[in-house]
Amino acid sequence: IRQMVIRPALNPDVSVSPRPSVVPAAVAPRPTPPTTASTPATTRVSSAQTRIGQPIFIVSPPRSGSSLLFETLAQSPTVYTIGKESHALIEGTPHLHPAYRAFASNRLMAADATADTAEQLRAAFLAQMSDRDSQAPDPRMASVRLLEKTPKNALRVPFFQTIFPDAVFIYLYRDPREEISSMMEAWRSGRFVTYPQLPGWTGQPWSLVLVPGWQEMIGKPLAEIVARQWATTTQVLLDDLERLPPEQWCVASYDRLVSDPQTEVERLCGFVNIAWDRHLTAPLPLARHTLTPPDPEKWRQNEAALAEVLPLVADVAARARDFFARVPVAMPIRRVVLPPRPVHTPPPSPSPALSHPPRSTADQPHPFRSSYTASVPELLRRLHSSLLVSTYQSGHVITVREDGGQLNTHFRNFQSPMGIAVGPQYLAIGTQHHVWEYRNQPAVARKLDPPGKHDACFLPRAAHITGDIRIHELAFAEQGLWLVNTRFSCLCTLDGAHSFVPRWRPRFVSHLAAEDRCHLNGIAVIDQRVRFVTALGQTNTANGWRERKASGGCVIDVESGEIVVAGLSMPHSPRWYDGRLWVLESGKGTLATLDIGSGRIDTVAALPGFTRGLAFAGPYAFIGLSQVRESVFGGIPLTERLQERACGVWVVNIQSGKIVGFVRFADAIQEIFDIQLLAGLRFPDLSDPDGELIGGAYVLPTAALAEVWQSMTGN
Repeated sequence: IRQMVIRPALNPDVSVSPRPSVVPAAVAPRPTPPTTASTPATTRVSSAQTRIGQPIFIVSPPRSGSSLLFETLAQSPTVYTIGKESHALIEGTPHLHPAYRAFASNRLMAADATADTAEQLRAAFLAQMSDRDSQAPDPRMASVRLLEKTPKNALRVPFFQTIFPDAVFIYLYRDPREEISSMMEAWRSGRFVTYPQLPGWTGQPWSLVLVPGWQEMIGKPLAEIVARQWATTTQVLLDDLERLPPEQWCVASYDRLVSDPQTEVERLCGFVNIAWDRHLTAPLPLARHTLTPPDPEKWRQNEAALAEVLPLVADVAARARDFFARVPVAMPIRRVVLPPRPVHTPPPSPSPALSHPPRSTADQPHPFRSSYTASVPELLRRLHSSLLVSTYQSGHVITVREDGGQLNTHFRNFQSPMGIAVGPQYLAIGTQHHVWEYRNQPAVARKLDPPGKHDACFLPRAAHITGDIRIHELAFAEQGLWLVNTRFSCLCTLDGAHSFVPRWRPRFVSHLAAEDRCHLNGIAVIDQRVRFVTALGQTNTANGWRERKASGGCVIDVESGEIVVAGLSMPHSPRWYDGRLWVLESGKGTLATLDIGSGRIDTVAALPGFTRGLAFAGPYAFIGLSQVRESVFGGIPLTERLQERACGVWVVNIQSGKIVGFVRFADAIQEIFDIQLLAGLRFPDLSDPDGELIGGAYVLPTAALAEVWQSMTGN
């Protein structure tokens, strides 16, 4: 029933937005400023108490089906809308009506987003917001998700991205023939007039979005006006979207929305990170602005006129199609296949991966849900590799691997896992009290279900009890496995008799003490020698680094003991790659290179989270992002730059500095510590320390193995 009777979400108020009185251009005086949009007498939500976080903007040319998408997504239990299109709200804000720009267009840029304008818009949205049940946000809520849609916003992406730096944009793609034909019908209907007395305009009253260069359309046939209106809107929108990081926008399909709404809506909800608890079936109810019922052949009623004007916009139409179909960056993301067990619960028997992820609900969201760009599985497929990711906060090591063009994440329980070191056919994982050593057992991999799928299986071979030394990074080098012993402010190795064997500490640390004096955390190895480490301060007192954590970090040359560079913001994950030293300035959320001779830092990329965990493959860097806890990491540059931070694995092209993909975790996964590439291993498995596999898997000397085999086979 909910599907069939939908609360009106939009009102056809496009012709009544506040505007100045307009007379013919020849005698037109200076425009009178429009009045500010009215606000209800009783403000329901205080903008001082509640903020708009990660608003969702549906952007597209007119008549793309955006009303249908808007009204459908508005059924999410976690979004709020103003219940109608925002023409009056936006153009009623001082200086945003096109009259203030001599009716140049509806285009708004970053420079238009002044502090006063931004505050007025936020307050206006908050005052009119309600959820799907017409309930205003609780004033005690720290943040609310706004869902917003009006075709004019296709020309306003830089404006909204400036006001809401964490905004996400959904570009709705529809066949250009259908859009342009529908726009022609909208002009003819007279229901979508936006500027009835547009100065200098002749012919039918101007309808729909006012595009830059509209003056060149004066006197043209309706079909050409509409085609150029569509092309200009699309060209501007695509240019603006391509300037954004890929995690801030995706592409939706009108055809999929109409034919398979449940799948398309679930996919979009996964990208924008909102809950969904409805079951949709085709056809969806008609949107409020629908002129005639949907029909894929409806555009043919204007076929003759379209045949004349489509060649004028063929390049833009081709670009829009490429934009829609392009892999990796522009494609909408899909949800990750999730494990079937919650945190700290004994795992059930393995089951085949689902072809679709579980549907998210408001009451029972999956604790390990995540989403990803299509570029990530494609890149792992090309590299014939996979990733190991540690998240100490949730207690898991995650294997990230490509599976039939999709991404598969495999969670294993560990007690506060942090550093991971990878060697040929072996690896080590540092946890709260242990260092676990694993070996690849290919024979076991061949026995796993489904047959022939796994190409490696890492099983625990030994565990060394270190006690709580706050292990951070690990690395294989000369003398075996090296540990960053953060609690004792030193580097150490292991032997059979001791908890750990100290090997090196910074010069400024006077003696060993379990006091985390400088928060030593990262280690870089060159030619099997430990060469560089990162620390959060040059301090010699218990937790002394915390006082200047925002700018007290440094990189230290282990061999000389010299400080290579100081003044860094919480540096982590030093790596030597491609002849350069790389480091993550976590407090700024950046990836950078360090010139060892001069100490110069060059930022390669800025990312939307606390950067920690770094691995390389070819021209790509895989970078861990964490949301960071305000109680621990407040006051760093990142928290001032971004109010909302992401958690996951981001992929950066180190040659261009551009983000080319990501895996974003939600809910239970909030912090990432380490990332390691398993080169040449496409679909490995990693056993829990107490997993079922270890009870029946044995590694024996060759002679002993032959004897066992003989007893089993009788040969």
